[in-house]
Amino acid sequence: MTQVQHGGSPGNPRRSGGGRGGDRVMVPEADFESYYGRQIVKPAPWEHDIAIYLFTGGVAAGSSLLAAGADLTGRPALRRVARFGSLTSLLVSVGALVHDLGKPSRFLNMLRVAKPTSPMSVGTWILSLHGPFAGVAAVAEIAAMLPARWKRGPVRLLLALGRPAGIVGALTAPPVAAYTGVLLSDTATPAWHSAFKEIPFVFCGSAAAASGGLGLLGAPVAEAGPARAFAVGGALVELATEQQMEKSMGLSAETLHQGRPGRMMRASKALTVAGALGALAGRRNRVVSAVSGAALMAGSLCTRLGVYEAGIASAKDPKYTVVPQRERVDRGEPVRYRS
Repeated sequence: MTQVQHGGSPGNPRRSGGGRGGDRVMVPEADFESYYGRQIVKPAPWEHDIAIYLFTGGVAAGSSLLAAGADLTGRPALRRVARFGSLTSLLVSVGALVHDLGKPSRFLNMLRVAKPTSPMSVGTWILSLHGPFAGVAAVAEIAAMLPARWKRGPVRLLLALGRPAGIVGALTAPPVAAYTGVLLSDTATPAWHSAFKEIPFVFCGSAAAASGGLGLLGAPVAEAGPARAFAVGGALVELATEQQMEKSMGLSAETLHQGRPGRMMRASKALTVAGALGALAGRRNRVVSAVSGAALMAGSLCTRLGVYEAGIASAKDPKYTVVPQRERVDRGEPVRYRS
């Protein structure tokens, strides 16, 4: 592949100036491999901690919604699984973010100033608002398991706060599930930015599938109806919006089909389809229900890893930046995307 040096450009070949040889081709049409030997877009400086953060944040959000529904419909076992799952996922999510940042003080520094134009700032505040309510609901669940003689005073108050805290946690859950998609698409990374309309919906569907899968994995089949509906509905949304996302991404959709990102996305689709079908078939079978839930969670994790790694791959190859820009210029459109 030809490297474009100073004076070279893709598109039409360069021709000589005036004179009889004015139409003679001087420089062949070039393909972009690099720009002065450098990448055009710098890949996001994130490790795989961020992919884990994306996944566990979605599970935490979806589980909060599921827990509130289980509480209001009298399904204590499903409520317990969802509340514990939400808090555990939230702690892992924050831990992964702090690990990527390097030290806890950097996370706390993001809370010093609220920047409405920054998805990271808004997301940090949303997560900080959601977390305490999810935590109170989970601690109330632990209090409910204590012997009756201990359920007095502060413990009784904690039990009373469980439902209100769970409801507030559920109300703040959708932004937690969606904002990570906004965070990715707000970057200059070609694969992420070209899918800015669809990624939040893909991530929300993936979060519902994973949290519903957690409910199927941990709750008895007699109480797992809402988890099953949540999981299957989330899987359908995820699969449908993934298809639309690939269509809207243009050239950068290649990264979802090549190398490690391609393997992750193929595994995601296979696990999600198998998990959804198993969830429907295992209505009365505890083992089938649990295996289906695990498949849905694994599929959701593969989705986050695939999208994450596709973005990194698209930033490393300049063609995913240059070729779409050239195509937009040829169509008379702005070179930059407009949200």
